[in-house]
Amino acid sequence: MSAERVNVAIIGGGLMGREIAAAIQRWPALVDHPVRPRLTAVCDIVPAALDWFDQIDTVTLKTTDYADILADDSVDVVYVAVRHDLHERIYTDVIRSGKSLLAEKPFGIDAAAAAAILEAIGEHPESFVRCSSELPFFPGAQLAVDYVRSGALGTIVSARNSFLHSSDVDVHKPVNWKRQARYCGRAGVLNDLGMHTWHVPLRLGWIPDSVYGVLQDIVPERPGPDGELVPSDTWDNATLHSWVQTETGRFPLTTETMRIAPGQKNTWEFEAIGLDGGVRFSTKRPKTVEIFTVTEIPGGGREQVWQSVDVGSQSVWPTVTGPIFESGFSDSILQMWAVFLAERAGVLGDRFGAARPEEAALTHEIYRAALLSHDEQRAVAVERGDR
Repeated sequence: MSAERVNVAIIGGGLMGREIAAAIQRWPALVDHPVRPRLTAVCDIVPAALDWFDQIDTVTLKTTDYADILADDSVDVVYVAVRHDLHERIYTDVIRSGKSLLAEKPFGIDAAAAAAILEAIGEHPESFVRCSSELPFFPGAQLAVDYVRSGALGTIVSARNSFLHSSDVDVHKPVNWKRQARYCGRAGVLNDLGMHTWHVPLRLGWIPDSVYGVLQDIVPERPGPDGELVPSDTWDNATLHSWVQTETGRFPLTTETMRIAPGQKNTWEFEAIGLDGGVRFSTKRPKTVEIFTVTEIPGGGREQVWQSVDVGSQSVWPTVTGPIFESGFSDSILQMWAVFLAERAGVLGDRFGAARPEEAALTHEIYRAALLSHDEQRAVAVERGDR
């Protein structure tokens, strides 16, 4: 059967918009995917940002008004990457247009915005919606997830998921919207990067009962447009210590979300330790997954052992890339889009999928608890509602 053709539009032609456009151009690398996307429209409020897309010959609409995209009946799917304070309006407009949406984190500037987006989804079930989160699609991350799902950990002792970013280590870097609460949201780095550290735990069913938040505003002022220092009033780093209850018992889950992580570039790490086994993976070493076990050592009795496994290139959706080769960031974005469009088409099955709207909304409740915890220096319960 021939692949279904899906026309894609991008609202927000910045860094991630260009990454998504590049990923769509690499679509033939996927093996037997049931959908074939074409990028046909791009919107950005800065006209010069649209020039980059001239090299993609399938793009027939370039505009500074996203209403033009919503009015285009040929567009099926919209990817939106804009400031957090614009999420609620643009996301709900896309959903109410009936088009499918892959939305950037944090899925609204706060819990109220996320709730409004969920309400629009409920009113328009024809709009398939997911939230962007690409790093769990590294092959090593998928092996780690499958290891945990297998039950090999036994009773879980502890788990950790970290996103260690270094873009703000330079204290002279000018302020921008990500460093201003009125645009980014009071949760700061949690809004900006927190989905990276919660997609996998929430998909594993690790919803925290309580959170203790440790938040850092390391660089409270940055140069403004004229070079004079202005407030940079968002949290730079956030470490959340949580309690999670599972069938095997209660265990501590730590998530670290950092814009100022000296010595790092853009590192995602996951670790889970149990009485029977353990697993850890870092994008710093993209081919290597470490597995913990207790095993018989010839002549040495039973010992605890960490073993290294090379994972190669294959992730959720198979590709033409040789399985012995390494995977990278652009490959994880391609995988995210592959599973998004496969799930939209109803053929993903039980494979790991893109972040769901309800998961994105739940992160806002976790962030609320973390902010209150930091303010009051105590652990705060996470309100789970009907979840």
